[in-house]
Amino acid sequence: MKHYKSVMIALGCALLMCVLLFVDLITKAWAEWYDLTYSLNQPGYFLGIIKLTYTKNMGIAFGIFGGNETAMEIMSYVTVVLAVLIAVMFFTLFRRNIPVRVCLAIVEAGALGNIIDRFSLGYVRDFLDVIPLGFGICNIADFFITGGIVAVIFCILFIGKDAVFPLTRKWREEAKREDEERDRRAKEQNG
Repeated sequence: MKHYKSVMIALGCALLMCVLLFVDLITKAWAEWYDLTYSLNQPGYFLGIIKLTYTKNMGIAFGIFGGNETAMEIMSYVTVVLAVLIAVMFFTLFRRNIPVRVCLAIVEAGALGNIIDRFSLGYVRDFLDVIPLGFGICNIADFFITGGIVAVIFCILFIGKDAVFPLTRKWREEAKREDEERDRRAKEQNG
């Protein structure tokens, strides 16, 4: 039964990742099409924080390394390695932590969306100008990556019995019982 639950959680996370990846790619395709057809350049910021402006990001975050082909090639492969590491963490380090697994699926969707752009087009399609918030022009995948990483950190620190600082009394008590049981077994083995 436990194995079945684990498989279902993994499949659910895979489905979530695929849906979010589709949303990212379809919004990028729409932005590119709209820019080619009508010129996607909204005159003002909606609520003072966001406007639609299409651009081709030849670099990584904020266009860093955009003019350096060698650095971009290296960074592209580093990004692939990081995406593989996220998948490995999903199936190993966090195999029992459902909230973190969901967050990792969200991060992976964003990473794959930008990787697909980078390797198929040679650039990443950005269209959400959030400069008033202190960022640049980004895309939906960037929100998945940023939000997912923040959520992973929050989950690791506070959510569940395995958290660094479990929020609920129930989680703290479960963690304490497991620690006591582990200590008891260690004493039995050693002495």
